[in-house]
Order: sequence, then structure tokens, then C-alpha cells
Amino acid sequence: MTLLHLYQYVLEPKLRQPYQNVNRWFQTIVYQPETVKVIGTFKLADNTLEYDPKKFAQQQGKSKKEREEKKEAHKLEKEEVTEDLDATDVALAAEPKTTDPFSVLPKGTFNMDDFKRCYSNEDETVSVPYFWEKFDAENYSIWFGEYKYNEELTKTFMSCNLISGMFQRLDKMRKGAFASVCLFGSDNDSSISGVWVWRGQDLAFTLSPDWQIDYDCYNWKKLDPKDPTAKDLIDKYLSWTASDSKGRKFKEGKIFK
Repeated sequence: MTLLHLYQYVLEPKLRQPYQNVNRWFQTIVYQPETVKVIGTFKLADNTLEYDPKKFAQQQGKSKKEREEKKEAHKLEKEEVTEDLDATDVALAAEPKTTDPFSVLPKGTFNMDDFKRCYSNEDETVSVPYFWEKFDAENYSIWFGEYKYNEELTKTFMSCNLISGMFQRLDKMRKGAFASVCLFGSDNDSSISGVWVWRGQDLAFTLSPDWQIDYDCYNWKKLDPKDPTAKDLIDKYLSWTASDSKGRKFKEGKIFK
């Protein structure tokens, strides 16, 4: 029981008599405008509230009935929500499910995840030889992509954002692909190009509409891993030691993995 209930139901005038200081303090608080806004108009007890078993039983019965009614209403609301969710689930199930285009291609012996871990955790002196040791040329291919509109590039940080944006839009492609894309040069004199590796022998971007947003902004060339010149180019892009076709030096690189 709180002090509020004590003054409201128990402390009749005679019982309050010995506590004048407390009474004054309590009434100062309870009649403040701010308090009245919360608890309403307060009235001190004229008589001590007596326990009436009959009224108590009636009140308890009423409270129990109200609780049961609320419980039933909540149950009905929950059933309605469940029915709505079921309908949504049915609609979602009816939609055609998208599949990973790489999943229908031969898996081969090259473990892309293992290579990505090696590339992330080891120096290029370890990860690049690892790539050539494990690469499965029969079931995977390597491509060189060069941005078509290098003359329109301005600030290098904006060019880096261009690469990152492409990577984000190709997020669903990450599982079966890897790329090292580099920015060369400086502000108002730069270029973007990179080396890509993925499962299959064809240009992967054409396999899914989700992958076709940016790819046509690049010129693509399939590289022969057995060609020494191509192999040297791939090594330099993986180790970020390359220069572009016009001799511009490496500025920054982004890895798609």
C-alpha cells in the first residue's frame, strides 16, 4: 500500500492526528496543480475503509471476467494476424524463386572460398602462387574489364566510389566470383580496370538480370591463363603493382570477394 492509498482509505481524522508534520507535507504535495493533473482531485479519508467479503468477491469476479474478455479479444486479434501472415506466406511462396546462375555450372576443383581466405590473410607472395596452384581453367575463367568512360573521371575518390557502387550492386554474385579492380592516375587523369575470376567460361553478367546494371560500362576481354603475357597482367592486378595501358601508376585498389 502506498502513502496515497493510506490517506485515501485508512487514515481517518483521528488516526491522522499524531502525524501533523507528515499530514502537512503530504497535503502540500497532493494538492499541487501538477499532482492533480496526474491523480485527479484527492479527498482524505473520512472513515477507515472496512473489509466487505461480499463486495470483495464481486469485485474479484468482475476483474476475472474482464481479464478473460481481454484474453479472448487478444486471442482473436492474434488469430487474425496469423491468418494475414499465412496469406502473405502463400503469396511469397507463389513467387518464382531466384537461383544462383553459378549453381548450375560444374563446380570443378577450384575452391573459391579457400582462395579468398588465403588472399585476405596472406601476403601476395603466398596468395598469388596459391591462386595458380589451385586454379581450374576448365571450369573457371579469367576476364579483364576496362572502364569505357575514363575521360569522364574527375576526382579519384569519386572514381573509387564508382567501383564500390558496382560491387554493392553485384552482391549476389560474390559467392562464385572474385575481382581485383584498380584505379590508376590522379584527379582528372585516371582510369579504372580490373581482373575478374568466376565459375564458367562465358561472361557471367549475362547470366542474371541482377548482374547487368554496370557491366556494359566496361569493355571485357577473356584472358588465357596459359599465355605468359596474360598471366603477368593477372599477377600484377592481384598484387596491385600494375600500370594502366597509358602508363598511369596504381592509385588505389578494390577487392570483390
